[in-house]
Amino acid sequence: MKSSPMTIGEVAGHFGLPAHVLRHWESVGLLSPARVEGGRRRYTRDDLVRVASIVLMKRAGMPLPEIREFLTALHTTARKDVLRRNQRALRARMAALRSALDFLEAGLNCSHEDITSCPNYRAHVAELVDA
Repeated sequence: MKSSPMTIGEVAGHFGLPAHVLRHWESVGLLSPARVEGGRRRYTRDDLVRVASIVLMKRAGMPLPEIREFLTALHTTARKDVLRRNQRALRARMAALRSALDFLEAGLNCSHEDITSCPNYRAHVAELVDA
């Protein structure tokens, strides 16, 4: 990464994002890059750290309002509260994905002619049927 300020196009390319995403993040208060002549944005290393943080939080499934709450919190305790809430949500999604993957793998490993009559298949769907 260059040490001199970067343009929006350079930052977008660096992170594999469309430039309009960076503009949107700015419009909702997540970013505030410096402006130079003509109002063009210039991103510093600190801005890149912030973009990287947003990218990682988005990957974790955090919605933009939660990301903004994290980034604007003044105290570590408040930031950790946001992270804890989202950690619980991510763990729940991961458990659901693990269950879905187990279901698919059970179907792929099934030797029955009709997978839907397989006891393993039926055991996986029973939790939803009996809920």
